[in-house]
Amino acid sequence: MVLLVIIGAMIGAGFASGQEIYLFFYRYGIKGIYGLILCNVLISIIIYKVLKIIFNNNIKSYEQFLDTIFKKNKENNYLNISYITNIIINIFLLMSFFIMISGFGAYFNQEFNLNNYIGSGILAIICYFIFLKDMKGVTKVNSIVVPILIFFIVLIGVKNINLINFQDIGNNVLIKENFLNNWFIQSIIYCSYNIILLLPVIVNLKKYIKNKKEIKYISLFSGIILFILSISIFLLLVNIKVDFGILQMPAIYAISNISLNLKTIYGIVILLSIFTTAISIGMSFLENVVKNKKSIPQFALIMCITGVIISNFGFSSLVNLLFPTFGYLGLIQVIYILLN
Repeated sequence: MVLLVIIGAMIGAGFASGQEIYLFFYRYGIKGIYGLILCNVLISIIIYKVLKIIFNNNIKSYEQFLDTIFKKNKENNYLNISYITNIIINIFLLMSFFIMISGFGAYFNQEFNLNNYIGSGILAIICYFIFLKDMKGVTKVNSIVVPILIFFIVLIGVKNINLINFQDIGNNVLIKENFLNNWFIQSIIYCSYNIILLLPVIVNLKKYIKNKKEIKYISLFSGIILFILSISIFLLLVNIKVDFGILQMPAIYAISNISLNLKTIYGIVILLSIFTTAISIGMSFLENVVKNKKSIPQFALIMCITGVIISNFGFSSLVNLLFPTFGYLGLIQVIYILLN
């Protein structure tokens, strides 16, 4: 169950739509695949270290986790670092929730020409009622939905293999690399912002892990499954022959050139991916911020309504602006975890 919630938290709108894979990996051609390997190895290592820290220190909240990893700087007022980091992470969780709401609206806008607010409103209403059930509701939903997501993404990836001209991967270098904008740095940034999303989720899942032996299996299979899913989407993008800048959901566009039936299936996959991430990170934000559980309904309502309002800013614009920014901000946390 823990493994499924971790996967569900990561394969959201940006991932399943192809926006993240394009932005951080595909633009670098064959080097992007090296980046995917590096990124998922790092994610596995960090998940392992985080779970060990949580168990060894009997951590029960994300704030307590931050205090623990920054304790080596106690003489330098580590609590200020912990406090600032906690604020940044909570802002990112909230912004990511808004992006999921926006992504839901963007899908219905691109595929059915419906106003963004319609799709966004549907997801916001569903999320609100799940938030009232606390983390148990989130884990139950993920245990059902995530296996379906994994199956269909892998199925579409397998069907796509015979249609790929692998020489195109090496030729599809769409950006000139420099000191910061290269496959190595971007893979680390991608890992960093995903860890920002994952950590509050993982801390809240501690009670579902029975013993320390499960930690290595959760860590290992998280990295393996995420790599399989990400390389499947990476290879889908090879079929796109138009400017990525005009596409909100490039993976959907790629599949439409393969099979309309697969396009319909993958549309459902994207919606489910957005849904699982939205409830995971939304619930994590509420668990971190709301100290009085009786206030969760009011906070959740405000959060969901605000998400619908912000959704009109544009899904791809939000992904391209916010995810890399928070990736850089999250690097200090990643470094402290690795050194802890």
